Amino acid sequence: MKQRLLSSILLLTVMVSPSGSFAADFQKGMGAAERGDFATALKEWNPLAEQGDAHAQFNLGVMYQEGRGVTQDHKTAVTWYTRAAEQGIAPAQFNLGVMYKNGLGVTRDYKTAVKWYTRAAEQGIAPAQNNLGHMYRKGRGVTRNYKTAVKWYTRAADQEDASAQNNLGHMYQNGKGVPEDHGEAFKWYRLAANQGVADAQLNLGVMYGYGYGVIRDYARALMWWTIAASQGHETARKNRDVVEKKMFPADVSKAKKLAKEWMDKHQK
Repeated sequence: MKQRLLSSILLLTVMVSPSGSFAADFQKGMGAAERGDFATALKEWNPLAEQGDAHAQFNLGVMYQEGRGVTQDHKTAVTWYTRAAEQGIAPAQFNLGVMYKNGLGVTRDYKTAVKWYTRAAEQGIAPAQNNLGHMYRKGRGVTRNYKTAVKWYTRAADQEDASAQNNLGHMYQNGKGVPEDHGEAFKWYRLAANQGVADAQLNLGVMYGYGYGVIRDYARALMWWTIAASQGHETARKNRDVVEKKMFPADVSKAKKLAKEWMDKHQK
């Protein structure tokens, strides 16, 4: 029964709006973008970005990153994200961290990724906090430090970041940076599983299957592996198939009923 640790690599692509003298022209661009008219948005935002408007700079970064109204160009996206990030725009700082972490438009550079993740994390961006936790857990761009990883995972998990909740569960289950605590691990896995994270669903099944932090319950284990398998999780599928053959038919039926009830409620 294998477990996995999620490392969320996510780009924030929600466009942001400024206030002040640039606001009217910016809003024309925003209205155009919301209609899917990115050519007009580009026409409105480009002059503002060139004049130093950080929000327009961020939005141009999104457009070039995603290829919205322009040819996708990671290098140009990095240019605009950098200009916005240097003015303190937290989503730009996070996206820039992602670009450096993955070598998109720049040479991969974990130290620089950590720098930008940290700035965004300190402004409360939950995915940045989660990713920063991962960098400390892996020792990428920083000295490996499980306690610091837990600190950042916790900040993100407290904001209901599902990936961070799963990661925090892993840290508690394995006693990395915190005393081993299966009950706490179970709590965080369950929160992430109920948000639809397949790895957390796998992990929650393991907790039920072995009785870690909870009374052993093979029906509940099979339930969560069935749910994760429905999302294409291969390890969960294998666990489901192995355990199902060893269970009484009545318990298998109970597990399938529980899984269906959960999916009907959460997968709409």
